[in-house]
This record gives sequence, C-alpha cells and structure tokens, in this order.
Amino acid sequence: MSRNEDLDEGLTRAMSRAAGEFPPHSADLVQRSVARGRRMKLVRATQVAAATAVFALVTVGGTMIATGAVHGVGGDGTQGQSRPGASGHSTERSSSGAPVSISGEEMVSTLKSLLPPGGTVSDASGRGTRSDGPFVSPTAELTYSTGKGSSGIDIRLARLDPGVPANQQGDGLCFPVEVRPYDKCTTRKLTGGAVLSTTKSFTYPNSDTGQKRWYVVYTTADGVQVTVEEFGGGGEKGSTSGAEPLLSTDQLTSIARSRSWDRAIAALPTDDGHSTDPSAGTKHVPGTRMTSVLKSHLPHAGIISDLDASDDLVELVYDDGRGKNMVEVDAQYNMTALLAKDMGCTGVAGDCEAWTMPDGTKAKKVKGHSEKGGSATVWLVDILRPDGRRVAVREVNSYAESAPVTRPEPALTMDRLLAIALDERYFTG
Repeated sequence: MSRNEDLDEGLTRAMSRAAGEFPPHSADLVQRSVARGRRMKLVRATQVAAATAVFALVTVGGTMIATGAVHGVGGDGTQGQSRPGASGHSTERSSSGAPVSISGEEMVSTLKSLLPPGGTVSDASGRGTRSDGPFVSPTAELTYSTGKGSSGIDIRLARLDPGVPANQQGDGLCFPVEVRPYDKCTTRKLTGGAVLSTTKSFTYPNSDTGQKRWYVVYTTADGVQVTVEEFGGGGEKGSTSGAEPLLSTDQLTSIARSRSWDRAIAALPTDDGHSTDPSAGTKHVPGTRMTSVLKSHLPHAGIISDLDASDDLVELVYDDGRGKNMVEVDAQYNMTALLAKDMGCTGVAGDCEAWTMPDGTKAKKVKGHSEKGGSATVWLVDILRPDGRRVAVREVNSYAESAPVTRPEPALTMDRLLAIALDERYFTG
C-alpha cells in the first residue's frame, strides 16, 4: 500500500463501501462490512487515524541486495526455523522498563534483509513506532527489481484486539465470492494455533486483469498479525501489465514468519482492556437468524451456494436454474438518525419509488445499475421502521456485483424483496 493511501485510509475507510456500492448505505453498515473482511482493517485504520500527524517516513536510496536469501518454506508454509508467535510473545523492554520502540529505518532494513539476493531495492520507506506519543503501527515498503522485472513489496504489523472476533478486524481470512469474485484464497490453521491466509488477487479486485496483487496474512495464536503484500510490475497501481510478481507466495510467507520481526512485534502494545471495535456495545442481529429468515423466503426449487453470514449481514448466491443471483440482507437497530435523509429518491440513480406506510415505516424501491464498473443490474428494497429498525435487501443478476452478468435480470421480484425486508423475525427469537 502506498504511503499517501496509508495516510488517507484511516479517515476514509468508513466511507469506502458507501462510495463503491449502490445505493448509499449507512455509516454503521460501512463499519460492519469492512470489519467482516472486505478489506477489513479496523485496528490499523484506527491507529493510522489517531497518528497521521505524528509519524515519520524514512527513504532509502537504491541498494543492491547481496545477502539475505529467503529461507526455504515447508509444505505447511513453515520455515526451517519456526516463528515464535504461535503460542505467544513476551514484550521486550528497555533497561528503564519502558516498552521497546522500532524505527522506520529498522523496518526497512529488516525487510531488505529477507529479500532474495541479487536484486535492487528502490523507493524504500518505513514507519516506526513511537515511545513518546500515540502508537503507530510499524510498516515498510519498497520496490524490488531483478532482470525479470519489478515488484512493490510492503509489510505491516499489528496486534489484534482480543475483545473483538477475529473475522471483524485485521487483514486475515478470505473474502466471500460475492465481494471478490476473482480472488484465489486459502486459509489454514498451523501447528500451535496460528492462522495463515494466502491470496492471489488483483490491485483492482473487481477485474481479473491488470496489476496482480499477492499477499499473505500470518496471525499468531496470541493475536499478532503480520501482513506482507506484493504488486507485480512495481508499486501499487504503478503498472497495468499483469506482470507476475517476482516473489512466490511461499517466499512472502517466509518473510511474514521470519523471527527477524521479533523486535517490531515486541514494540506492539498489549491489550489495555479497551475494545477498539467502533461498534462495541451496539445491539446486533445474529447472522444465523438472518440466514434462516432469508432462506425461508427463497423459492425451494433453487440452489443456494456461497453463503457468507455474520451479525447484521448475510449474503448468498441463489440459482433458480436460469443463472446465479446474489442476494444480500442487512438488518440493523437504531438507524433513524443515520438514515433520516436517505429514505427518499433524491439523488438516487435509476428507477426509484419511496413511500411511507400507515404505521410510519418508510420504504424505498430502487432498480439501477452497478456502480462497480460492470454491467450488472442491482435491485434494492430498503425499509426503516419508526423505532429505528432497518432492513435492506439487495440482489444482483450475477454471483457478484463486479462479475459478468449471469441472467437477464435478478431472480426475485421487487414484491418478494419487500416481503423479505418486512419480515419481523430478524429482530425476534
């Protein structure tokens, strides 16, 4: 990830899905969607937002790498020397008793030392932690070049919040096909409780062409997460050639699991007893209940696949024999204030109808096109009850909004979407 984007991420992350999906969703939904893993970096975003004014960057000139080949990786993704994070890390401290800190120069130097020999490093920069102010997650990034081409490589370290479910923070786990249809992702649990996720994707994940982006996420049993990503052809968005990244995912895994990061890991703060989850204390709708309610409304003759559910949100692919169709339901409490200006048709592209029911429930139907650059059709029914309960039901005439169209129009009628949205069972049971 580039330095400028890293700066902006903490301030804009909560709006990313609202800007990219149709029609606009609430701020709370944005947080939950990101937390579920659709580029799910709540912890890092929070840290960056708190520290954008205090971090320092260090730039290192082009350097020829002479030593430091990546160690061999075993069949389970492990190195010859195992990583000490699988069962826990002790926090290193200075002679004064204060936690250690690490500089941006050290982060860059460590990353360089783990690259294969014989390549050239340029455009290197790093960010260290601070011992005298708000904590900043340590990162490093650089461009690595050989006679075969170039790759942009970056690494970031974080400690996950133990009070937040693993699938609602950080970088790990795989995205559902409805969100990232072209990802090739695997997640496996390693000996000792660590989890390793490996993904081959694209810089623009709504397409299967352009710059390739490979990344691995190594999460130790005690909640330390190391993310290493690589962009083929140069830095992120620096190429559209589709060039193969220079380092394999096994080599990226070896970098992530190297003991060379022990000092940086020791500089990560431990849990202070306060959750970083911005939705902590909010009442949620269980994903299992939402799944059951949604399935009860689908015609029985169809086939359901690619189910992905968590609190407040469920997605699946429904095929009635005429083509795959994505269906998504969001259910939330206390949304009156957030949606006060969004239940009408003002500014909504497409065919929109809005009205108020006799009991005061506001409803909206929208038929439009995908705003993700594809040709898919998106149908939506959104209802907001007087007590703040909100249900939004979306469907797309494809298995993902950014994927190729699989049927002429969505499978479920607007009346059926309205019936799904008005079902009281989301909030009872």
